Amino acid sequence: MSLLSSLGRKGLFLFDPETAHGLSIAALKTGIVPACPAKADPRLAQTVAGLNFPNPLGMAAGYDKNAEVPEALIRLGFGFAEVGTLTPRAQEGNPKPRIFRLVADDAVINRLGFNNAGHAAALERLKRCRRDALIGVNIGANKDSADRIADYVAGIRTFYDVARYFTANISSPNTPGLRDLQAKESLHALLSSVLTARAEEATRSGRQVPVFLKIAPDLTEEGLDDIAEVALAHPLDGLIVSNTTLSREGLRDTSQAGEAGGLSGKPLFEKSTVVLAKMRRRVGDDLPIIGVGGVSDAQTAAEKIRAGANLVQLYSCMVYAGPTLPGAIVSGLSRLCDREQVSSISALRGSRTAHWADRNI
Repeated sequence: MSLLSSLGRKGLFLFDPETAHGLSIAALKTGIVPACPAKADPRLAQTVAGLNFPNPLGMAAGYDKNAEVPEALIRLGFGFAEVGTLTPRAQEGNPKPRIFRLVADDAVINRLGFNNAGHAAALERLKRCRRDALIGVNIGANKDSADRIADYVAGIRTFYDVARYFTANISSPNTPGLRDLQAKESLHALLSSVLTARAEEATRSGRQVPVFLKIAPDLTEEGLDDIAEVALAHPLDGLIVSNTTLSREGLRDTSQAGEAGGLSGKPLFEKSTVVLAKMRRRVGDDLPIIGVGGVSDAQTAAEKIRAGANLVQLYSCMVYAGPTLPGAIVSGLSRLCDREQVSSISALRGSRTAHWADRNI
């Protein structure tokens, strides 16, 4: 860990996790966190769903919930940044405290509940971003919504002119009933409505914005079968695997493990990578997959790619490693290309899908 990251961590860890998160956003806004991108490497550039990513590493949704600092995140070395989850109306989320550090595990439990300032506030910020910045918009439903599918459609229509891609988040464990949208018939209805709205907006605007679906790691083999079948039956552009887990298996920090919410960070790596590989096996080689969960260094990022991911994202591990992590991972992926003597990081993709897919969830 660099001196900058070490000092930053010590300072932020003096505060409760949610306050520390707000301070980190403020630091990025003011520019006191220096840009530290890795050297551009054409071997890391990827074209996925028609978008040209300068490198395969992205910031996952959940950090920049209100689209306050996506360009600042990209300056840290990320190839892309995903904002949200955004809901049509502003909502407070669940009662505090609702974020918990499991320091011994380099993990986080959160039960935030889609706290955000709503579509309108985020839209105004995104309108001010550079059009060439690779910013994805993660959309969800209000907790008290009478029509959750309509909330996702509203997200497509609201952000269509500013999003480079969309993520329909149906996998947070912190909004009651949200994961029910992963069930076969509900998912058919959701994707039909969302992708119909996308088609109408594409006709209006003259550009087609990719739509990804973010799923949970807490699925059965039968649940994975259903999601794969539905995903392949629609003109979906890709999957994001996966969100946080309700599992607490293997944790060392038992003082916080009993807190309700989704677990992320290093302990999620194995489970999420198994689910990623199982989905890759089910959907074939062509449907893009973004791998998320426990990415903490270049080795874990590369292993997601070997398991079948086209791109990877992280969030929680940066809580512990600090703002130099994305640049370090991207540099590490360049060195890996040197060692493996490959002309593109994509040459590794799928080389260990079977290794991971054959494991139990």
